[in-house]
Amino acid sequence: MKKPVLVIMAAGMGSRYGGLKQIDPMDEHGNLIIDYSIYDAVRAGFEKVVFIIKKENEADFMEVIGNRIGKQVEAVYAYQDLTDLPEGFFVPEGRKKPWGTGQAVLSCKELVDGPFALINADDFYGAGAFRTIYQFLENSSEEDRFAMVGYVLENTLTDYGHVARGVCVTDASGRLVEIHERTQIEKKENGAAYTEDGGATWIPIPAGSTVSMNLWGFTPRIFAALEEGFPKFLSENLEKNPLKCEYFLPSAVEALLKEGKASVEVLHSYDRWYGVTYREDKETVVRAIRALKEKGLYPEKLWEQR
Repeated sequence: MKKPVLVIMAAGMGSRYGGLKQIDPMDEHGNLIIDYSIYDAVRAGFEKVVFIIKKENEADFMEVIGNRIGKQVEAVYAYQDLTDLPEGFFVPEGRKKPWGTGQAVLSCKELVDGPFALINADDFYGAGAFRTIYQFLENSSEEDRFAMVGYVLENTLTDYGHVARGVCVTDASGRLVEIHERTQIEKKENGAAYTEDGGATWIPIPAGSTVSMNLWGFTPRIFAALEEGFPKFLSENLEKNPLKCEYFLPSAVEALLKEGKASVEVLHSYDRWYGVTYREDKETVVRAIRALKEKGLYPEKLWEQR
């Protein structure tokens, strides 16, 4: 069986935070969040990384990340392209943004021929999550059996605004049934709540709910499913929302579940997840990484002490 590889979605890096060159180091040695993810992945057993980026960001990406990481682990690149559409579809006039995480994963199809883990570039997942997903991928031989590492909702929230999370529903065996996408979740006095009407009404989310942070484990079977689903998505959404509709990976996975074509085992991480959704989040991440180093969970200088 082929060794699992790590796929990192970096095509949208900096879109909310303010641009690729403004993604700041998270420690005094110049390491970014992505350095910690790759460091944890290498420790877990991954030996190859596939970066999904925008071609127009390549020079910036190589300067900030790629040239350094390529010295630590085998690295290859896939390019998410706005014009990479199924036959018969065309980019609407005025469209600037790519077509979402489903299209992003499709862009690396030619580079991945075995099991793979998938993460966001700018999220801090913790070492345990990479060990968990690597062990799953290494030990699973079923082509239609996927996995997702879920987090406790309260461990993923920010103090500085709202976040989008996929709230997971599982069956008695711990397999994913469906994902409820909540695009505006905030901390409230009595716990987390979400709104779908701009804040007029807030609906509580049960404490301890499991949410998806886009840490998935797949086999190449996912590519065929995405290729089948993408034209259907475009047919249903392109006319209604030509400039902003996105083909989201969780929606494609959920469609497979409903059709009985795959199963997704929900693995669990009870670590704190960190991300820089807002600029104010940066100091929280910096303090957290410093605390983890003081506990001995990371060396002072990541790559010099591998």
